[in-house]
Amino acid sequence: MSQEKANINLTNWDIVGINPNDKNWSTGDIFCFWANNIQSLIGFSLISSLYLVYDLNILIVLISCLLAGILVAIFSNLIGKPSQKYGLPFPVILRSSFGVSGARYIGMLRGLVGLFMFGVQTFFISKSIGYLIRILIFNIDESILESEMFLIFIMGMDLVDWLSFIFALIIQFYLFKQGQNIIRLILNFSAWFVYTGLAVFIIIVGGENSNEIIKVFKLSVTTENFISKDNLLTLISITGTIFAFFSIVILNIGDFSRYVKNSSDNSKGNFSLLINLIIFSFASVFIVLGADIIMAKQFLEVEQLLTNPTDIIGKIDNTYLTIIAIFFILVASASSNLIANYIPTQNALLNLFPKSLDKTNSGLLIVIIGLIFGGLWLPILSQSGILSIIDTVGSFFGPIAGIIIADFYLIKNQKYISKDIFSDLKSGAYFYSNGWQIKAVYAMVIGFIFGASTIWNVELRFLQSFAWLIGALSSYIIYYLLASD
Repeated sequence: MSQEKANINLTNWDIVGINPNDKNWSTGDIFCFWANNIQSLIGFSLISSLYLVYDLNILIVLISCLLAGILVAIFSNLIGKPSQKYGLPFPVILRSSFGVSGARYIGMLRGLVGLFMFGVQTFFISKSIGYLIRILIFNIDESILESEMFLIFIMGMDLVDWLSFIFALIIQFYLFKQGQNIIRLILNFSAWFVYTGLAVFIIIVGGENSNEIIKVFKLSVTTENFISKDNLLTLISITGTIFAFFSIVILNIGDFSRYVKNSSDNSKGNFSLLINLIIFSFASVFIVLGADIIMAKQFLEVEQLLTNPTDIIGKIDNTYLTIIAIFFILVASASSNLIANYIPTQNALLNLFPKSLDKTNSGLLIVIIGLIFGGLWLPILSQSGILSIIDTVGSFFGPIAGIIIADFYLIKNQKYISKDIFSDLKSGAYFYSNGWQIKAVYAMVIGFIFGASTIWNVELRFLQSFAWLIGALSSYIIYYLLASD
């Protein structure tokens, strides 16, 4: 009876192992997962900027993106395999390396970042919704927007902004709480919807300008002095930048790989990131160049090349096209919020309070805290330097990943004791010292110091993009040396 009670204490039906019959994700689903990760405003701006803004060799940028993609795929396979094999989410997997108690709090490091970013990203999603509302009101009666109630600002937002923000929170909560099959449908729909949108805009901006776009693109492609010190340094730098973009998602890849049918589908799905990078690179570059050529022909004053989709849309004098573009942005932003913030945070909360929370009330908690963070973004948080704190907390992610890999492959020989991973009995394999694996904590802290030093130390800032990898490798080695004796 005591064993049953112990197991109940750490068990939540939303974080137990997935039944093999319910593992229905395939290679295509993971392809869509990675598509959603890159199909964001930040992803579009980052990729197009690397190709077009910094006067870099296009081939070097492409090779760097592919190298980064390979690294991301390798680490995703390594970290995602235990979740795929046992059907367990990331925070529960942590119990093997950090202990059944340690995992609850270490897992919340990822949850805290997710809570903050969910609120902030929802705020930016709501700005697009607000823009649509203002277009609608303007077309009905433009004088309405000049009325007194629309001129009252609370915490930097007016009535439309607040209504949009609350609506964005509610609709995300409703969609995201539906379960893994609906989440799968959301990700698949979003991936192909956004790619369809990109194809449409390629056709629009291409039109009669395709030859000019290709000509400009070719000017950036050269093999002269291809192998050189400068190109090598550029390649390393861009590889680190692209890897850093995906690094936060790599850690909790198990939250999604747990649904994949087999390890082969999971592996091929992760390497499909390379295909996504090629498609998205071509699309973003073509659209940016095409938009720039169109604006030049229309004699629009643009000081520099616009790589942010919202900036490009702002220059388009076409209401219908603007509305369509905003819908694509909304879908892409919401799905990336689901992957990067909502699901990881929810699983972390369920692991922290397995007896008290379920998918519904944990989702409500995320929404409430998201309301606070999003509401405080303009007046306080955006000016407080809190993003540097988030970066510092994120420096723990690499070390945690390194420990997971060392623990599963080297220490545990790819085998978990399923009954003990949900047990808080002292005799349980993962109870360690009062529920904590102190050796893992030591390894994590040392790895964090190595990784975070690239953020704190000005002289090491050139390595900042590799903070995750540095922390992961350091903790991997230290944990193995400590735990293998």
